[in-house]
Amino acid sequence: MSEQQQEGESFLSHLVELRNRLVRAVLAVAVVLVCLLPFASTLYDFLAFPMMHALPEGTQMIATGVVTPFLVPVKVVLLVALVATLPYLLYQAWAFIAPGLYQHEKRLVLPLVLASTVLFLVGMAFCYYFVFGVVFKFVYSIAPKSIAVAPDIENYFNFAIGMFLAFGVTFEVPIVVIVLAKMGIVSVAKLREIRPYVIVGSFIIAAVVTPPDAISQLLLAVPLCLLYEVGILIAAMITPRPAETSEYQ
Repeated sequence: MSEQQQEGESFLSHLVELRNRLVRAVLAVAVVLVCLLPFASTLYDFLAFPMMHALPEGTQMIATGVVTPFLVPVKVVLLVALVATLPYLLYQAWAFIAPGLYQHEKRLVLPLVLASTVLFLVGMAFCYYFVFGVVFKFVYSIAPKSIAVAPDIENYFNFAIGMFLAFGVTFEVPIVVIVLAKMGIVSVAKLREIRPYVIVGSFIIAAVVTPPDAISQLLLAVPLCLLYEVGILIAAMITPRPAETSEYQ
């Protein structure tokens, strides 16, 4: 068998492996989705609790679309299914790329994948349990009394997804800082040097991705800055000093 044929078969086997991993991932999400569908309304009520708790008693949300009362709870179930199966999805990704990694790369990648997953979920939890309550109470406390507040369920879902993504990605900052320092792309000293620019950038990012109120912007920018500092501290502990690096090389 020629070398070209061997490369072709190897490429085909990788495609088959990728397909199998994707099928397993999709099936896992689908199974959890089907199991949770009977609880779609309950899950949406749980998602909407921070807003409903901030609104006057007896206030209800509205649905302006014909099929929105059905589609939005299903989207919430899909979101929960993705979060619930995230460890399994990441395992499938890890199992696919692991054979092509060196041993020292495996030792680095696996902890980073686990840590990034945990941090993303912590960011979502911080957003739901703390940020939502503070923001909604602030917004509706200053709303004119002549306005009858009736949030649309689809708008609220889109808002929640955007905030979850913003805070989930924000909590990944330590991982990004550690990877940049560990790979030698940026030194720890340089990370400390650009700290003022990171602080300014954090507030700019917060102003772009959060609602136009100072409270939510502060609640995103401040954790981003603090997590950047955490990343620097960890990077300084695990990154060899210049003398150690030159000796290693």
